[in-house]
Amino acid sequence: MKTILSAALISLVAGSAAFAAVQPIPGSITYDNANVQLEKAPAGSTFFHTFSNGDGRDVREVYKVNADKTVTLVNRQISNAS
Repeated sequence: MKTILSAALISLVAGSAAFAAVQPIPGSITYDNANVQLEKAPAGSTFFHTFSNGDGRDVREVYKVNADKTVTLVNRQISNAS
């Protein structure tokens, strides 16, 4: 019984993590499944990308460089000013 409960809990946590991932929006570097690779950035480093969305608000995204030099969107903040 403990094994079944443990497996169910692990599945729930894994599903929650995938659901909570930040999804790219128009203007994001990785929008529309763009294959972005950085040549000189060290793995594990982060960088910002800022752009204006369609209604005039500023969007600031944080990306992480993966070991294979691809990037992952990890955080997004949208300004309240419009």
